[in-house]
Amino acid sequence: MSREFLAQLPLFAGLDETHLDRLYSMAETVTLQAGELLMEEGSPGDALYVALSGRFDVSKRSGDREIVIAACSPGEMIGEISLLDQSPRTASVRAVEPATLLKISRAAFEQLLMRSPDAALAVLRTVTARLRNTELMLRQSEKMAALGTLSAGLAHELNNPAAAVRRSSDQLRESIARWQKAAVALNLQGFGVEQLNRINTLREALPGRVFGHLEMDALTRSDIEAAVSEELESLGVDEAWELGPALVEAGFTLPELEEMTEALSAEQARALFEWLATGCSVYALLSEVTQGADRISEIVKAVKQYSYLDQAPVQLVDLHEGLDNTLVILKHKLKQGVTVRKEYDPLLPRVEAYASELNQVWTNIIDNAIDAMQGHGEIVIRTRGLDHRVQVEISDNGPGIPPEILSRVFEAFYTTKAPGVGTGLGLHISYNIIVQKHFGDISVQSKPGQTTFTVTLATTLPSRSRE
Repeated sequence: MSREFLAQLPLFAGLDETHLDRLYSMAETVTLQAGELLMEEGSPGDALYVALSGRFDVSKRSGDREIVIAACSPGEMIGEISLLDQSPRTASVRAVEPATLLKISRAAFEQLLMRSPDAALAVLRTVTARLRNTELMLRQSEKMAALGTLSAGLAHELNNPAAAVRRSSDQLRESIARWQKAAVALNLQGFGVEQLNRINTLREALPGRVFGHLEMDALTRSDIEAAVSEELESLGVDEAWELGPALVEAGFTLPELEEMTEALSAEQARALFEWLATGCSVYALLSEVTQGADRISEIVKAVKQYSYLDQAPVQLVDLHEGLDNTLVILKHKLKQGVTVRKEYDPLLPRVEAYASELNQVWTNIIDNAIDAMQGHGEIVIRTRGLDHRVQVEISDNGPGIPPEILSRVFEAFYTTKAPGVGTGLGLHISYNIIVQKHFGDISVQSKPGQTTFTVTLATTLPSRSRE
């Protein structure tokens, strides 16, 4: 039955009986049970299979997920791509139900292609269709994986300022209560008119003081805080060692505080400093809340600009803004130990581009650089204006790309990462965005200690790219 079944398949339709008999005699019958693995992604591609019975799922690993990208049924070829280019399997194949296959060795497959032009054409059509389908499925998977990475990074970035705002607001509630209590105690001290005027001046000046930006080294700051706290303690101020740093944070110096106590009794001085220090704590906490909220707004703004939400696809793009927003998006990975040096051309013109897709290119290149350096190293981003063109260079000081694979980095499905870690589409997609959509150029140069991707774009898109 198997030989007759083969004769009816397009792959073998051009073979005469002698060649078909020879091919069948060189083949090996393989049986699988439901759930059994026929081939695994990354394993050597040493044979082609023809399904005689049963059904099969073809899947690829993407991160920690297994994605089914195709299904095979009787009469279909399996494993021809890796056999043709002598590369590892690009996908895994598993039997869905009990199945039988014909295993054709490399030698038998090569004889088949040489003896039958119809077989070669059938293989070409099958390979082209499968590559197109696989790329389509993985492009979607790549988008979803990128969205997941982006979401995880943003959650991490937003969590820090959000936690700081929550912590400061909780402390602020307690500090306001203490300040109100200190204000009541202050009002009971019977200050004179001149003293009350000085207190009102202090109250009006407090909101304008800059909190958290003292320019001094840690040792000097510690000494000043200790001196101020000791002064408060000598006056009997409660929690002096907590309130002293608050006064220093607001920029008060010991001589300035000592001047305030002139003509005041010890009890008046204690009431004044308790009120002043708790007021400084309140405004310092308000400053922290403001900084946290500003950071959240900055992240949200960067994400909106990164994705160009609610805007036309083609924009006049500030490349520096796009690069900076990309760095904000990837900050959670950069902070592990990657420094970024920017060498921006201050006169760089805006370019007409598909803005969000251009940002996808920067993300792919920078993310790959971080991975290549294993999270520790330096990335240099340079921009320069040329004659009606602009150029962006992104360099890293990682181990470099081996010369034998440098020419293949933009190929679809080609990746040096372990199976399931990379789809091999990131740079391929970047190439298509730059070259096919923007009619620009992207190239790479690499040696140990330096890998540089160079993107060149025209300042104006050709009219045909808008069609």
